[in-house]
Amino acid sequence: MVTTSIDAAAIWNWLGEIPDPEVPVLSIVDLGIVREVRCSEDGEVTVVVTPTYSGCPAFEVISEEIRRVLAEHGLRFRLETRLSPPWTTDWMPDAARERLREYGVAPPARLISIESATAVNPECPRCHSTDTEVLSQFGSTPCKALYRCRTCLEPFDVFKRH
Repeated sequence: MVTTSIDAAAIWNWLGEIPDPEVPVLSIVDLGIVREVRCSEDGEVTVVVTPTYSGCPAFEVISEEIRRVLAEHGLRFRLETRLSPPWTTDWMPDAARERLREYGVAPPARLISIESATAVNPECPRCHSTDTEVLSQFGSTPCKALYRCRTCLEPFDVFKRH
């Protein structure tokens, strides 16, 4: 399919169908990796992305998927990587956090203000207890830590706050 007119909303929808390779229950739009979509008058699309952290092993796969989707729709495009400001889990909408929880991964805590930042144990996605303990700062992917619930004794991943 070749697009004759550029529609930024359609592009956002197409990108929203690309799953994150490490957390497939979320799209790259859900994660907040896609920062901006610009459509110029000369017909070129610019997609601005920010990796979750420098050295993210999934970022090249994500970039290739974005290129593939845009090319499939016949777009002339540029993919721009923006590192500043750095990605933060605060860019994830509440619906994405809930999908993480349903998937069995504790979502990252929201930081309301630096003054209110306190160490709060994550809630177990299975029994919802906050009586949890960290087993390892490294979970199934670099973006997650491994915790265990002291109530139901189940281990679970926690999406790290950035």
